[in-house]
Amino acid sequence: MNRIIAIRTALLGAFALALSACGINSVPTAEENAKAKWADVEAQFQRRANLIPNLEQIVMSSAEQERETLNEVIEARASATRPEIQLGEGDLNDPAKMQQYQQAQNTLGGALSRLLVSVERYPELRSQENFGRFMTQLEGTENRISVAIRDYNEAVRQYNTTIRTFPDTIGANIIHGAEPMVPYEAVSEGAEVAPELDMRSESN
Repeated sequence: MNRIIAIRTALLGAFALALSACGINSVPTAEENAKAKWADVEAQFQRRANLIPNLEQIVMSSAEQERETLNEVIEARASATRPEIQLGEGDLNDPAKMQQYQQAQNTLGGALSRLLVSVERYPELRSQENFGRFMTQLEGTENRISVAIRDYNEAVRQYNTTIRTFPDTIGANIIHGAEPMVPYEAVSEGAEVAPELDMRSESN
């Protein structure tokens, strides 16, 4: 009897090991890791969006001539944060939805960069303590966005590799019905790189 129990235990252990080797655990683990990294990306984009009202107050009070450019930033922010383009966990496999989200974020980033370049003409604005504090926060946020996107893309690469390679692909296709996840790619060349923001007054 003990021998039979030992054999059954060994068989169950071997079966469990075979299942784990077929992607039963590795596929969902890799998927959850990628989703967690995507949440970090969203958090950093939201952080950038949250900074813009502060910029709005600073620019409106100091550079009325730039109101048109500021309005572009405000409109781009509204577009980038509207609910219908936000990505749920189930949308990370949809290239079209990912591209829509990327385009909105890149539009906001471009408008923001244009505004910051235009206000370089105002030494009194650059010298404001509030503006300096804003620039420090924005520079940090842009760097965090780049890091978060890099980490998400690496997690997606690992997940996509897992579901395509043997033996994990067995569980990925038969049990999980796994589909490749979409990496975050720049819509335009260089758009994924944090901009260099130098608002210091040039020496004469």
